[in-house]
Amino acid sequence: MTNPEVAILMLSLFIVLVLLGFPIAFTLLAMGVGFGYYAYYSGPLESVSDIFSNQIFYLLNQNTYSVMENDTLVAIPLFLFMGYVVERANIVNRLFSSLQLAARNLPGSMAIAALITCAVFSTASGIVGAVVTLMGLLAFPAMTEANYRKDFSSGVICAGGTLGILIPPSIMLIVYAAIAELSPLRLYAAAVFPGLLLAGMYIIYVITRVWINPSIAPKPAVDQSMSRGQIYFQLLISFVPLTILIMLVLGSILGGLATPAEAAAMGALGGLVLAALYRSLSWTKLKESVFLTAKATAMVCWMFVGSWTFASVFSYLGGHDVIEHWVLAMELEPWQFLVMVQLIIFLLGWPLEWSEILIIFVPIFLPMLDTFGVNPYFFAMLVALNLQTSFLTPPMAMSAYYLKGVLKDEIELMQIFKGIMPYLGIVIFCMVLMYLFPGIALWLPDQLFGEYIP
Repeated sequence: MTNPEVAILMLSLFIVLVLLGFPIAFTLLAMGVGFGYYAYYSGPLESVSDIFSNQIFYLLNQNTYSVMENDTLVAIPLFLFMGYVVERANIVNRLFSSLQLAARNLPGSMAIAALITCAVFSTASGIVGAVVTLMGLLAFPAMTEANYRKDFSSGVICAGGTLGILIPPSIMLIVYAAIAELSPLRLYAAAVFPGLLLAGMYIIYVITRVWINPSIAPKPAVDQSMSRGQIYFQLLISFVPLTILIMLVLGSILGGLATPAEAAAMGALGGLVLAALYRSLSWTKLKESVFLTAKATAMVCWMFVGSWTFASVFSYLGGHDVIEHWVLAMELEPWQFLVMVQLIIFLLGWPLEWSEILIIFVPIFLPMLDTFGVNPYFFAMLVALNLQTSFLTPPMAMSAYYLKGVLKDEIELMQIFKGIMPYLGIVIFCMVLMYLFPGIALWLPDQLFGEYIP
């Protein structure tokens, strides 16, 4: 039945429950089934069997089956496994130490090393919580010992840790491809330059900030016993193997040699080989990686089942139509539509994480892209950049809470918030830059796969 008022109530209640701390996946599932039972209710219940004859249970079953047979989503557990293996093999520790030595002559060398390590590791894992947590344990104490200002150090780690949801191979882009029914290959290609641009702007900001005010990041003492050749050899054996693995995975996808799932399988195997070569692979670490992969994958899969059920019921009740009619009635220009949607997503980033925003709210606007003549891959990149802010915007700013969780009393939450604010501004500036020059996102996919034709 069409009942837009109930649909809006459903959406509002979901936001309230998430803010109260209820698990996202099961909240979506419970609300989808609950409101769906009302939406598909077809008559009096005369027997116990009638209770389960409601069409919502058939819809739930079909959605579960659709998620389990989705080839695109197969890449998620494999990429997750690759990231967890790399994390537990202490490869990141080696990488950070080597980069720190290599960048020793630059202003804010340890911060630069932390940003590059975050970018490389987050590319391998795509798990923001894992990157921020590990770098909080690894880089923050080192920067504190070197008398770096705490808010500056925390901002570097929180901002660098979020790069994994943008730089391919990104878990978020796989999820987006499944939701929007877009090619993950084109999405990966579209994300390469925006991701590198954002990482580069972070590094430029760090160098400029420290050059203007050296007191926030004093130059650390360097082990003079190591020659330049020894330093670069150490960088070579720690940085190059992991980078080659990532390039092979990404290159095989962009080159059309492998699907994301096949490339992810290669990456998972490569992660095991690297761990073995570094003599860091043990049965205990392997079991931990498998367990964490299964746990994260189950969460993602159930989130999909819940979100598709929720979205189906929301649409059936007329929720999507209400919002679409409201937007179209405003008679916006394409640029006004883009600004409005990105502003809504930015504001939603205050209380919500990227997963809720992407799965629940972005699909509301996807059907309108053709009406406004917006390239869906360009729109996806604007959203992907904007979703960085969901980790950096107080009061939720999950990257700040990840860091606070591992540092405990070593830093105040307000210091972390202060440290991440400049990076929030950089993300917004990067979005403006990409809007003015769409080729940042569209040039590479057009070169690799031909110009997009709707």
